Amino acid sequence: MSATSRCRICDGTVHEFFDFGRQPLSDAFVAPGDSREEFFFRLATGSCESCTMVQLMEEVPREAMFHESYPYLSSGSAFMRTHFEELAKRFLTTELTGADPFIVELGCNDGVMLKVIAEAGVRHLGVEPSGGVADLAAAKGVQVRKDFFEESTATDIRAKQGPADVIYAANTLCHIPYMGSILAGVTKLLGPNGVFVFEDPYLGDIVERNSFDQIYDEHFYFFTARSVQEMAARNGLELVDVERIPVHGGEVRYTLALRGARTPSPAVAELLAWEADRSLAERATLEKFGANVTQIRTDLIELLAKLRDEGKKVVAYGATAKSATVTNFCGIGPDLVSFISDTTPAKQNRLSPGTHIPVRTPADFANPYPDYALLFAWNHAEEIMAKEQDFRDAGGKWILYVPDVHVV
Repeated sequence: MSATSRCRICDGTVHEFFDFGRQPLSDAFVAPGDSREEFFFRLATGSCESCTMVQLMEEVPREAMFHESYPYLSSGSAFMRTHFEELAKRFLTTELTGADPFIVELGCNDGVMLKVIAEAGVRHLGVEPSGGVADLAAAKGVQVRKDFFEESTATDIRAKQGPADVIYAANTLCHIPYMGSILAGVTKLLGPNGVFVFEDPYLGDIVERNSFDQIYDEHFYFFTARSVQEMAARNGLELVDVERIPVHGGEVRYTLALRGARTPSPAVAELLAWEADRSLAERATLEKFGANVTQIRTDLIELLAKLRDEGKKVVAYGATAKSATVTNFCGIGPDLVSFISDTTPAKQNRLSPGTHIPVRTPADFANPYPDYALLFAWNHAEEIMAKEQDFRDAGGKWILYVPDVHVV
């Protein structure tokens, strides 16, 4: 019989459907020679039989993941910079047009979106618990509060700065298990016609594309239109719009408003119907996804072992958070992948979490080029492959594992 836990949204029964085994913190890159014991936990996913929310079976303490030296930068990708800048401009022409508008961003990271808002002279606040990236945002002229957002934070912000016309979060809400406090804070902080807009990895895309590496410590929830609608209704909010967006391997941008404040867009009913048609909330669908993931593991290990035995040099590209799931679930270490090339200085000259693959600079990737590159940053494949045309010209080939293991 599978393990169960209590749903963090509705207190229903959560039934486990897949176990990725023992996993480290996905962004805890290890300094060579560091003898401190790494933090490990059991990474397993389950779905709630009541509200259908897919979630992790075990919670990792937030302070362990989001801290002063948190290494992810939202502005690291040119594609993502454009994505956030365009959204800021959209807010400025739609929701932030009244007298003295105010926008709050939860998890503003290095301020890539709010910088555009600040430059437009609009009142704003970024709430960011990771001190290092918060300092980068402040250096761009963004108003930042170094804090975790919860009900008490929202009450304090409203008392000091008034109601928000927009509350926004990108790749943040799915990180936060204590959703009741978050949404209570949102309802306190929103103005009467304000909106709470958030975008996160979409379970529909994860299941359809077998993108299992979207599941790691920082992603606690895996949203669908149906589970978000249920979550909103339990907290005095209403799902009024959805938009599928082609970032990070497939996300949905959800728009919530206070109950009754806005008429839901037809897009909500359309996405709910799409999910129902694919039985997305059904246990059989999720178990089939698990079987596909197991097959990917088998195929990827077989390919890498074959290339090693043939004397081919394989390196990985992109020391992403999600690569921790792949390397630890599949047992991929330095014997199969020589090193990981990454542009983030904070990760370079360190070892990958758990499996201890060295992380090196892009200069090492080209000196000389390997025979194969395992693309962990597959969600930026087009941008990366265009940038690394010289690798292809030198005879190099890319290994991808989403939606299945293949070489291009």
